[in-house]
Amino acid sequence: MRSPFLSLRVRPVNRTIRRAADGSLPDCWLLVEWPPDSAEPTDYWLSTLPTDTPLRELVRIAKIRWRVEHDYRELKDGLGLDHFEGRNYSGWHRHVTLAALAQAFCTMLRLDPKVPAPA
Repeated sequence: MRSPFLSLRVRPVNRTIRRAADGSLPDCWLLVEWPPDSAEPTDYWLSTLPTDTPLRELVRIAKIRWRVEHDYRELKDGLGLDHFEGRNYSGWHRHVTLAALAQAFCTMLRLDPKVPAPA
């Protein structure tokens, strides 16, 4: 997938953002995605990454959200993270630990180039 991106340093305006000692707002990155087949930009991100962060890194970090959502859905639906019905912390802790270990195992299998892909 390819798409044009634009990155700008901006100062978002909000009453709850902590100001510097001189009263100025902190600047951050505004990342904009404008797919070629769209009439206008489709996605926007604000980031507080350092000013010397390259555009490629900004895009990679913004798009990693898909991976996080995919892993959470796999944990919840495929590995049973949401199936716990116990009543105490130690049972919940064991359940979550085993689900996380199963997720880590699946990720290691997915990253291993020697393992054949499922049919």
